[in-house]
Amino acid sequence: MKFGSRYLPLLAAGLLLAVLHRPAFGQGANPGLDSATLLKPPADSWPTYHGTYSGQHHSRLVQITPANVYRMTLAWAFETGQTAEIKATPILVNGILYATTPDNVWALDARSANVVWHYTYPPNQGLHIGHRGVALYKDSVYFTTPDAHLISLDARDGKVKWNVVIADVNKGYWTTVAPLVVRDHIIVGTSGDFDNLPGMLKSFDPETGDVQWTFYSTLPREAPEAFSGGATGGNMWITGTYDPQLNLIYVGTGNPTPVLAAQDRPGDNPWTCSIVALNPDTGKLAWGFQASPHDTHDWDAVEVPVLVDGNFKGVPRKMLLQASRNGYFFVLDRTTGRSLLTTTFAAVNWSAGVDKNGRPIPDPRKDPARDGRLIAPDEGGATNYRSPSFDAKTGLFIVSARDAYGIYFSKPEHGEYGWAGADYGLFGRGTLKAIDYQTGEVRWTHDLGGGGSAGVLTTDSGLTFTGDSAGNVLALRTIDGTTLWHSRIGHVGNSPITYELDGRQYVLVASGGTLYAWALPEMPHAVKHGSRSQTNPKSH
Repeated sequence: MKFGSRYLPLLAAGLLLAVLHRPAFGQGANPGLDSATLLKPPADSWPTYHGTYSGQHHSRLVQITPANVYRMTLAWAFETGQTAEIKATPILVNGILYATTPDNVWALDARSANVVWHYTYPPNQGLHIGHRGVALYKDSVYFTTPDAHLISLDARDGKVKWNVVIADVNKGYWTTVAPLVVRDHIIVGTSGDFDNLPGMLKSFDPETGDVQWTFYSTLPREAPEAFSGGATGGNMWITGTYDPQLNLIYVGTGNPTPVLAAQDRPGDNPWTCSIVALNPDTGKLAWGFQASPHDTHDWDAVEVPVLVDGNFKGVPRKMLLQASRNGYFFVLDRTTGRSLLTTTFAAVNWSAGVDKNGRPIPDPRKDPARDGRLIAPDEGGATNYRSPSFDAKTGLFIVSARDAYGIYFSKPEHGEYGWAGADYGLFGRGTLKAIDYQTGEVRWTHDLGGGGSAGVLTTDSGLTFTGDSAGNVLALRTIDGTTLWHSRIGHVGNSPITYELDGRQYVLVASGGTLYAWALPEMPHAVKHGSRSQTNPKSH
């Protein structure tokens, strides 16, 4: 990787840190992560996919502020050497970062990007569409594979402890999800929306890999107990959230199949395109809310269910917020699943309004047809899987959104049991939108260009970090969306995170196969000396 001359002093500083800092743990040390830390993560960690169980993707760190963010500079950059884009959200525990691409896990010293270990999964026939990241519990790293296996790795050295099958790759299942750890449950969902497969969420024993329970969002259409009107699908491929007081996990589910040949699956098709609340100890359904009843446009509702506590219109509530791929923003009472607010946050023309339960009403005139139907949003959706952020100080839910239009065609000759059609994109414009969750009104927007799909991070100091379609990583002022800092690194492919080590705050983003760490400049006398360690030739 080549850097311009303006980066050379920064690279020298990074190499100095690589020499002076040793990895946070060595052979035989204990890098363990317990349930108490997951409930209240310290500032020097990002121990789970969302940072905390709430899914707010927000940090309480305040060292980097709107007043000094313009000074932020590159601390280090790590190249994976892979062609695959980093879509994963790194996690950080005990000074070690864990980053992934399909088939690969790296453990990196978070101060210097030195490689502690690198695990490579053997070649396999799974779909290598991307990977979201790992989970850590006690001294194990949990990693899903393209051919739908769950692997437990020793956090000390990356050696395999056990390897179990989540679902059958030969049927069309694959996995990309970062597992969710809730006490002694490792919870993993499947992907497989092309092949008319039931959606599954499974809980595994962290010590043995034994299956504890399985939740099906749909069942095989020929099953006597099937409840989805002939639909399958509803796969759960984004990490859920968890309320420890209610002891409920919240997970979004994928689109129904057949995808566009919807005449063979009448009715609402639960629990596809839904938010479901489950007991993590049993997998039993507590409630479900369907964001897109009888979806006919290949959307889903896997987008992050963000948990917020506070007053809603003067009444104390435990709430769940979601900006869904179908263009609707939902506020639910997460105890009961009852709708508190439903409104649009992007261009929407597919519905005929909202029913008494807060669910959009599909307009049958917008179903795919042989002569085509103009639909907003397009198949890519008004947003997608990368994380939004919620800032409690401002009451803003900030999401990378799109106003986008496509033409959907129904093509029966493509088969009645499958895709059976096509979508052709016509127009798309990306904007970052700050939504007032009390009203659903958009307080401000920030133009992201033709696409823009990076995740969003907010901090207590009043900053918002994301990326745009021009290849910039951005720092904005949360209160009004004003740009305060940017650096052109290429398309930001993941959701930024932040952490503080040795009194220094870092912001991490990924572009292509490179992970970048940004921080305020560090004076030479502030470097803390330690034992020498080998430098990593692929970290800069």
